[in-house]
Amino acid sequence: MLRAVARFVALVLFVALALAGLTAAVFTIQGGDRPVSLPGLAQHLRLPDARDNAGDYLDRLEADGPLASRSALAGTGAVLAGVLLLLGVLAPRREGTVVFDEDEGGSLAARRRTLAGAAEALAEQTRGVTAAKADVRPASRLRKGRLRVRVAHTRNQQQGEIEERVLSAVSPLVEAARLKPRVQAKVGERGARVE
Repeated sequence: MLRAVARFVALVLFVALALAGLTAAVFTIQGGDRPVSLPGLAQHLRLPDARDNAGDYLDRLEADGPLASRSALAGTGAVLAGVLLLLGVLAPRREGTVVFDEDEGGSLAARRRTLAGAAEALAEQTRGVTAAKADVRPASRLRKGRLRVRVAHTRNQQQGEIEERVLSAVSPLVEAARLKPRVQAKVGERGARVE
């Protein structure tokens, strides 16, 4: 989750930086005190007023009081958020593999997407299934690995029967990888492919 948040924050910062650079480039085209110039940009952004306000704020910040305490807490929070974002970017990505067998000589494993593709292929070969989508979650220290298969079926098939057939079709994969299976079936859209 930290990796996704870090990517989103990086994207927002890159877009903001690009827009700021584009704005500065446009305003440097003309010189002097014209409206489209760097002094004009400073006036549009009210930078002289911001400088005065920042000076007043910094004076109050140096004095003892609630503003200094709140600012210290906000600064500490910003540093912690930055550290978490750095961890999200720099932490090694967890290898998304499911281990079938492991011994002194090594391990036999498959990537999550490959295993999900195999489960989808097995489910789609089941009679009455029109489409299949699988998701594999490898086992961790806290939970057992799982395989979730969602299938669409024709209208003349019973949902329970389809789920049992698909579960039977993917059972060799489930047993070999020691995954907890879950099958969800629903009626497919009109005109879908039928096996």
